[in-house]
Amino acid sequence: MQTRYRVLAGTIAGILIGATTSISLNAFAFRQTVENAPPLDELQQFSEVYSRIKENYVEDVKDKDLMTNAIRGMLSNLDPHSAYLDEEEFKELQVGTSGEFGGLGIEVGMEDGFVKVISPIDDTPAQKAGIQAGDLIIRLDETPVKGMTLNDAVKLMRGKPGSTINLMIVRDGKDKPFKVAIKRDIIQVKSVKQHILEPGYGYLRITSFQAKTTDALLEGIEALKKENKGKLRGLVLDLRNNPGGVLNAAVGVSDAFLDSGKIVYTEGRVPDAKMEYNAQKGDVLENAPIVLLVNQGSASASEIVAGALKDHKRALIVGQKTFGKGSVQTVLQLDEKTAVKLTTARYFTPSGRSIQAEGIVPDIELKSLKVKGDTDAADAFDPLSEADLTKHLSNPNGDKTGEQAKPTDKPEEAPAPPIVDNKTPEEIAADKAKSPLAEEDYQLFEALNILKGMDLVQTRLKPETPPAEATSGKVM
Repeated sequence: MQTRYRVLAGTIAGILIGATTSISLNAFAFRQTVENAPPLDELQQFSEVYSRIKENYVEDVKDKDLMTNAIRGMLSNLDPHSAYLDEEEFKELQVGTSGEFGGLGIEVGMEDGFVKVISPIDDTPAQKAGIQAGDLIIRLDETPVKGMTLNDAVKLMRGKPGSTINLMIVRDGKDKPFKVAIKRDIIQVKSVKQHILEPGYGYLRITSFQAKTTDALLEGIEALKKENKGKLRGLVLDLRNNPGGVLNAAVGVSDAFLDSGKIVYTEGRVPDAKMEYNAQKGDVLENAPIVLLVNQGSASASEIVAGALKDHKRALIVGQKTFGKGSVQTVLQLDEKTAVKLTTARYFTPSGRSIQAEGIVPDIELKSLKVKGDTDAADAFDPLSEADLTKHLSNPNGDKTGEQAKPTDKPEEAPAPPIVDNKTPEEIAADKAKSPLAEEDYQLFEALNILKGMDLVQTRLKPETPPAEATSGKVM
């Protein structure tokens, strides 16, 4: 009997504990909901403004447009990188990260209100149709280009693979405009390009970080080894004017050159925003030296790679201080067609340093060569950086304390960078005479010279192989 009472009492106690826990959890959830709920006074004010616009604005405004603009304003005032993405913008973002879309295969810009072909992309419909660099596109089907923005023109040129568009072209040497019909196809944008600079020394450029960039990098390195007929003695990795892209691609590229250690970690308010990425064993260059070229157009994912390779002393960073975008954006899909791009975390280099609004300072500062005869207008304004953007996130380096700021595997801080671009005009002219590369791309020319020096030092520091023991020539 006593045993039965004990069981019954235990069961009742369990029910009470469960009920109490349930009530506590419900109360906690309700409290969180109340804390995160929009304030009533501000909502009432928003509703009042909304009503005034609907009643008094000079033209009728659709409810959908008002709400969309309100959402855009709410996000755009957080920081320069948070945004609302409507259907078109969401598609464009997906195109940018995948590097694949239906189009013609031309790089374009604007000149005098017309679309100018910068270059046709190899093995694309545009190249096969005979489109040439320097061509001016004045009409897309029946739509004049004059007065369009570049984005509007690009949207018209892109489309469903297999569909046809007629371009009206003006070309130097032709008496009158002519029409070219091009059938759209799937265009795959190559984010990685490579070639051999000199025997033993490779050049690899990453234009943006896309979903397939890591695989393209590994294929590019193998192509360089094949072209060189053996392992590379060094590599110039060019990230100049690379605006960034997919975080995982930056991690993959960094990992390709590292054997171990932290690549990057992120910190945010929610647990999902706190992540850490570490390198796996395997260096595709087998410790051959790397010179990494950057400038103020190198941002975001480019800075992750530069920060990781610099902190681990795996590469020498050459060029100019980078843009300074040290924040992570997460795309939160609202429905099938729209999404919110929201800044959810800051990222930190392996040494625990944020580059937000500060950038990566190169080990060797190397400014772009100013060619005599350039107008002063080019020097009137310095290039923009993250710190110049309105409402940019602050840099938390000064507030960082504890183990996260100083991880146990923190590499030593690199010395202050010397300035090496103070050559006289006579020395620059002599450099040009030695190599046409100096005239085409002076920073790359100097990067190659630095790479050769690193290779020479590394070769001389290798321990010598002891000579094999000689055998006597006696006949036994």
